[in-house]
Amino acid sequence: MKIDTHQHFWHYHAPDFPWIDDTMAVLRRDCLPGHNAAAMREAGIDAVVAVQARTLAAETDFLLQLAERHPEVAGVVGWADLAAADLGRRLDTWCAHPAFKGLRHILQDEPDVPAWVEAPGRARGMRELQRRQRVYDVLVFDHQLAAVTGFCARHDAHWLVLDHLGKPALRDWSQGDGRAVAHRWRRDLRAVAALPHVMCKLSGAVTETGGPALTPQDRQHILSCFDEALAAFGPQRLMYGSDWPVCQLVSPYDEVHGLAHGWATSRLNPQEQHAFWSGNAVRCYGLDMAAREP
Repeated sequence: MKIDTHQHFWHYHAPDFPWIDDTMAVLRRDCLPGHNAAAMREAGIDAVVAVQARTLAAETDFLLQLAERHPEVAGVVGWADLAAADLGRRLDTWCAHPAFKGLRHILQDEPDVPAWVEAPGRARGMRELQRRQRVYDVLVFDHQLAAVTGFCARHDAHWLVLDHLGKPALRDWSQGDGRAVAHRWRRDLRAVAALPHVMCKLSGAVTETGGPALTPQDRQHILSCFDEALAAFGPQRLMYGSDWPVCQLVSPYDEVHGLAHGWATSRLNPQEQHAFWSGNAVRCYGLDMAAREP
C-alpha cells in the first residue's frame, strides 16, 4: 500500500490564493482529485491526505466534501483559526467526519512567526485540537525552524508533522554561503526531530530548488536531504508526500514519486519501506484504510 500524505485540491479563485503569483500559471486552474488520478495509478498510490491551501474555515468543509465523493481521499488536514472562540464547536463538528485528521496554517507566510506561535489563544487552540487526538501540520521555511521548535515541544499530547522537511533552501545550497545555509537547516531539523511526537514528510523538496526543472545537482541535494531526515527521524517517523499540484512548478508527479521510490528502495529494508509508504501515515493520521477497501 502507498499513501501520498500531501496533496492539495481547489477550485481556483484568485483572491483565495494570494500565494499563487503570476509566475505560477500551472496552478491557476482547478486542481481536483480526478486531475491527478492517472499519475497516481501509474505510481501505485492507493490513497491521499488532502491538505489545506486556503486560509478559510470553508476550506475544511470543502475538503471533507471531496473526501465524501472521492474514496481515495482518506484524510483531510484542514484550516481553522486556532484562537477563535468557537474552535471547540467547529472541531466537534469536524471530528464527527471520519476523514477529518487535523489542521494546518500557512505559518511560513506570517511576518512574525515567534509571536504567532507564542500567542496564548493559539496555545489554547492547540490543546483543544490535541485533546481530540488530531494532528497539526507545521509549515515553515528552514530559517523559521528554530522559531517553532519550542512550539512543537510544548504541544506534545499528539502527533505533529513537519511538512516538506522544513523547506531547506536548496536554491541557495550551491551559492556562496550555501554551506552555512545547509548547516543551519541540518542543525534545526535535528532539534525538531529530537521531539519523539514529531513526524516528517519527505515532500515539497523539488520546488525548493527554484526550478524550472531538476538538475543532477538538485537531485543530489534532495537525496541528501532525505538521508539527513532518515538519520534524524528514523524510518518510523517519515512519510511520503508529493505536494501535488505545487510540485508541478518544477516536476511532474512521476518524477517526484520516482525520486522517493528510488531513495526508499536503496535506503530502507522491506519493513521500513512499508512504514514509509503507508504504515507511518496510518499511525500518525489515524487513517482507516480497511474501511476504504472495495
